[in-house]
Formats: sequence, C-alpha cells, structure tokens
Amino acid sequence: MKFEEFRQYDATGLAGLIERGEVTGEHLLDVAIERVEAVNGELNALLHPLYERGREQLNAGLSGPLAGVPMLTKDLFQEIEGAPHYKGNRALKDADARAQRDSTLVQRWKAMGLVPFGRTNTPEFGAKGITEPEAFGACRNPWNTGHTPGGSSGGSAALVSAGAVPAAGANDGGGSIRIPAACCGLFGLKPGRGRTPWGPEFTEAQHGMAVNHVLTRSVRDSAVILDHTHGGETGSLFRIAPPQGTYANAAARSPGKLRIGFATASPLGLSVDPEAVKATEDTARLLEELGHDVEEASPAMDMRQMCMDWLHVWFAQCAVSVDEVQEQTGCGPEGFEADTLGMAAAGRAMRADDYVIRQGRWQQYMIALDQFLGRYDFWLTPTMAMPPAAIGANDTPGWQQKALRLALKAGLGGAIARSGQIEELAFKSFEALPFTQLANVTGVPAMSVPLHECDNGLPLGVQFVGGHGDEEKLFSLAGQLEQARPWFDRVPD
Repeated sequence: MKFEEFRQYDATGLAGLIERGEVTGEHLLDVAIERVEAVNGELNALLHPLYERGREQLNAGLSGPLAGVPMLTKDLFQEIEGAPHYKGNRALKDADARAQRDSTLVQRWKAMGLVPFGRTNTPEFGAKGITEPEAFGACRNPWNTGHTPGGSSGGSAALVSAGAVPAAGANDGGGSIRIPAACCGLFGLKPGRGRTPWGPEFTEAQHGMAVNHVLTRSVRDSAVILDHTHGGETGSLFRIAPPQGTYANAAARSPGKLRIGFATASPLGLSVDPEAVKATEDTARLLEELGHDVEEASPAMDMRQMCMDWLHVWFAQCAVSVDEVQEQTGCGPEGFEADTLGMAAAGRAMRADDYVIRQGRWQQYMIALDQFLGRYDFWLTPTMAMPPAAIGANDTPGWQQKALRLALKAGLGGAIARSGQIEELAFKSFEALPFTQLANVTGVPAMSVPLHECDNGLPLGVQFVGGHGDEEKLFSLAGQLEQARPWFDRVPD
C-alpha cells in the first residue's frame, strides 16, 4: 500500500483491511512513518519518534476494534512509559524528563489495538491557541505552512491533516481540540467533564475544565475511540452517566429534528472576520436544508466576565506548572518562556478568595447555559473568530518579553500582575478565540466541524456546544453534516 491509498481510509477502514488480511499493521506503521518523515521537516509536528516502540507493540500481538492502526500522542500528558514528556517546556527538555508509566488513556488506546509511535508538538504547558514553543519551534499548518495549525494540540492536528495518521491524541482546556480541528480541516469533539480519564496519578484537571480525546478526519473514528476510552477510573472525582448506546451507533443515525440557536458576533464585543461569519451562516442554512429549526440566539450571561474567570484559573494553573517543573528540575526562570512566567506571576498574585469567587461563578454560567439549552438543542458559533493566523503573528514583542523578565527578576511580578498588564496582554488572545472557553468552564461537550474553506484556501471550522451528556446527540448531528457535505477527501496538497 502506498501513501495515496493509505490516506483514503480512516482508522476504522484501515482496521477492516487488517482484519480481512489485506494489509498488516506492520505495513501500515511503515507507511505512516514514511509519511511523517516526508512532511515533518516542513511541519515540525512530531517531536519524539517512538518507531521501535510501535513495532514492539505490533510484535507482541494486538486485539481490539482498531487493532494495528497507527496513531500519535500529544506531548502534554497522554504519557507513554519511558518516553519523553516535555510539555513544550525547555527545562523539561534539558532534563530529558521521561514518563514513569503509560497514562490511563494510553492504556485504553492500546487495549483497543491502536499503536502509538510518537509524540507531537504543543505550546508550553498547552497555554496558547497556537503551537509555537520556544523550546521546539513553530509547528506549521499543512494547508499553508506560513500559518498556524492552531493549538494547543497543533502537532497532532498537523499530522492528521497531512495524512500521516488517521487519529492523534489531543486535550482541551480552553479549545485545544476544537481550535486545531478548525485550523486543519478536521473533526474535533471535546467530551464533557469526566468523560475520559487523566490517571493514574490524578483524575481531573483544572476542576474538570480540561479533558482528553483525539483529533480525526472522520466522525466515526472519533466515536469509536470514545466508545473504548470513556468512563471513570480509580479515584474519579466526577462520574458522568454513561451513554445510552454506543457513540458509533449515534454517529450513524439521524439526530431527528433539532432546534439550534446560532451567533456570529463575538460575545466579547470584539471583531469577527467575515470568513468566520460566512462559515457560521452557511452552516445555519445547511441545517435548515436538513430540516432543523435555526435562529439567532445566545445564552444570557456576561461572556466577558466568563472569559476572565476562565483566564484567572488558567493563570493559577500556570503558576502551579512552573512550580512543579522547578521542583522537578531545579531550573530557574531561564527554563520558561516569558509569557508563561507572566501568567504564573498573575496566578501567584491572585488572592485565594478571589480565586474561589471566580471559580464559583462557573455555576452561574452553567445555569444560564442550561436555561438556553432548555429552548435549543445546541448553540452554533464560529470555532474561531478569524482564519488561522500567520506564524509569529501572535508573538509577544521581544522588548516586552525582556522587560517582563527584568521586572520579574527584580521582584515586581506581583505589582505587574496587580496593574492588569498581564491580564490585558492575555485578553488580546480572545480576539481570535472568544467562543471556545464556555464549554470548558461549564464542563459540557462541544465539537468543531470542518464545513468551511476560506478564500485563501485555509480551513475554518464551526462549533456546536451541547449540554451535559450530549456527546451522542453531537455525534449524530456531526454524522449527518458529514454525509450532507463530505470533507474526508478534502485534503492539503
């Protein structure tokens, strides 16, 4: 099998070929490796090749619904025993930090027969919607290598989009599955809080705000993989009700007639690119053609406050991540990017009561979303407010980074954080990404569907936000949209 034929199949299709004896897992891994080697020089998406690990797994014998299908994992959690686990960070790279064991999620992927053979590029601690870590260099979009594949699961998205693998690991604490899916023409479902595991060392990230899953080209692959990875684990803080059936079956059946509210205006009052508006309005028309009721509507809440509350919890997480790496490696400030140090300083400057108040408001946002979803099945928005940015477009100016480092060295981090400067800089990222944080704050599932191509040839996805436990209903709608407007054969040159 040549690459051109390999790319014509999703993971489910490749598994069928193996089961029928038409191809071997060993051969598929060779094709995937050859494709990675052919494109990675341009994309900078695979950081840690684990080719022999993949071959060893195949030689040990496999079973499961996707037995023998190659995949990749993100270098942010999703650990593989003995493999690098650098989290996009220079200090961990210099210390050659290695995972002590397979994560629970990787164990479940392997149990269903998937073959992880490498780890992909991510921004430092997954803290940005682009993938341009200083320690590893910018990851690039296969549709146009002058542009970002999004983040923080950018390396995974780039290699799935380039056809190297049909699925790759991703996680999402503020849009990091949906944003790269939107940038790279992929399907990306963020499961709800508690749906997928984090173990074995901890069972929930950021109060359930962050979750694990995959990026895929087909809807059914995402569904099949979630069928075999969902469910609680030892020590789970939150156990969500299991699906009524299988996600794979849900993806294959009609969703019935839905009522969908949609919005194209930024909930923050910022600008939205005409391409993002067009993508959403075109999708609304498609939904109407499919028999759904669609009208403009938005949840009644202070979205700006919601984004700021999300941001401050993220600042606190950055502070914890920096402290953990310093304890693990003994490094100083030189081990981190200036932007990360700034966010960590803002997290340390926050009073405990302020943190509790901000995190406590999440309940009010869920009440407002529940009230909205009492009238509508889903909320449709652009996934992003603008097409994929050019590489480097979101860089903090060098002089600003230098000034921040000097101020932090002088012990002025608290004063800078209290001045609101770091908050203001971070808030600028919301201009491009004002739509994704709501699903993380409320813990509900959401998906980005690749239904639009911009005039410059870059993909741009649209987002659907559902309620707790709505993964099955989201998969049903996604399957219907995939059938009505197929995207699988739309691939980068």
